[in-house]
Amino acid sequence: MIDITLLAGRLLLIALLFLFLFAVMRTGIGLVRGQSKRAERWAIAVERGPRELRGVSIDVIGPIVVGRSPGADIVVAADFVSGRHARFSLLGDELVVEDLGSTNGTLVNARRIDAPTALASGDLVVIGDVTLRARYS
Repeated sequence: MIDITLLAGRLLLIALLFLFLFAVMRTGIGLVRGQSKRAERWAIAVERGPRELRGVSIDVIGPIVVGRSPGADIVVAADFVSGRHARFSLLGDELVVEDLGSTNGTLVNARRIDAPTALASGDLVVIGDVTLRARYS
């Protein structure tokens, strides 16, 4: 009799474990779906620059560093681009670009920036000989 009770308890425990795992998976998938929707909001597309970068588009879901350093997210192999030249980041629903103390500066719509600058969809950011377009979708 005790064997049947233990077997029933084990089966009940396994059923509860599967229900718990199913609930966790549904919640996790919902979170991932929510994150991918947010990732589609802002993107940076390379319009002009080296052939290997042209046409590259990156969804902005966190800070993106542009520079000559191999550790940068977008690597521009040009002497007039600093190792860590500029950073794109999200500030609420806005995309912000800031120059990281580069020697040659960063241009937004042909104007040199000295402070973090909020971008509008379609704005052009020039870093060295690379032109990036910010897109909100």
